[in-house]
Amino acid sequence: MAAFDLNASGNSPRRPALLLPDDGPLRADLLPSDVPTDLTERDFPLARPSEALDPLRRPVRGDLAHIRCAGRIFVPHYAVPMPHRLTDTATLVRAARAEAEALAELAQGTLFNVLDIAGGWAWGQVDEDGLVGYLPMTALVAL
Repeated sequence: MAAFDLNASGNSPRRPALLLPDDGPLRADLLPSDVPTDLTERDFPLARPSEALDPLRRPVRGDLAHIRCAGRIFVPHYAVPMPHRLTDTATLVRAARAEAEALAELAQGTLFNVLDIAGGWAWGQVDEDGLVGYLPMTALVAL
């Protein structure tokens, strides 16, 4: 990959910031099986229709998704779940705040797969295919 010299004379303000090399066709071993291999890196096809998402059951946010969604849903980051258990009963909520809408009351010992931790809250999914939401970190213990 070659970059333009931003200080060189004669550069237009409309010039691209980077030049991408033309390395030929994409490597078939790096693509899902239903994507054609005769494409170049300059082509951006939609290989299949978008999937309908149930935000209460699919662990996907605008910035992050469960690793099993890779290749099917585009987000900047994918996370491998970190299994935790509830130390006591807790309320799964829709957002990372105490006054958020309650989704379910979870029993002590329930498995919760944590995908993100921020501000004392864990975002994740109950069991493997359960509800998706937030729990306070104080209610969880790592396995």
